[in-house]
Amino acid sequence: MTTETPRIIHVDDAPPNRKRGGDLRAMLTPPAVGATSGFMGVAIIEPGDRIGEHYHPYSEEFVFVVAGELEVDLDGVTRPLRPDQGLMIPIGMRHRFRNVGSTEARMVFHLGPLAPRPELGHVDTEETGAEAGPPEPAGAAS
Repeated sequence: MTTETPRIIHVDDAPPNRKRGGDLRAMLTPPAVGATSGFMGVAIIEPGDRIGEHYHPYSEEFVFVVAGELEVDLDGVTRPLRPDQGLMIPIGMRHRFRNVGSTEARMVFHLGPLAPRPELGHVDTEETGAEAGPPEPAGAAS
């Protein structure tokens, strides 16, 4: 039996993070819900916008596309991503997402296991032009 209290977090209650492009909302994180094995969030990407190339040295990333037309570059190879498709990105694989459609795209992401410290969980490999945005919440990345 667990002593943890389940927490429900609404996407509007997660602060937007535009540092890497798009609007990343880290929702179920260690600080927010006491998660110990990973964290989950949603990415909201407007037409023509992108999430800059990066990789995770400690975590696999699981993505599920809810809406919109995306392209993902995986170590330089471009693949389409459409609603109701899932993708597992291995540890260390460089990746970026682009909304190539005419409507907002939404994808759910989960990363695990957690990096030893939040600042080690995400390595940017390109600038997105949004670096002046708000700081990333602790435990958050995509």
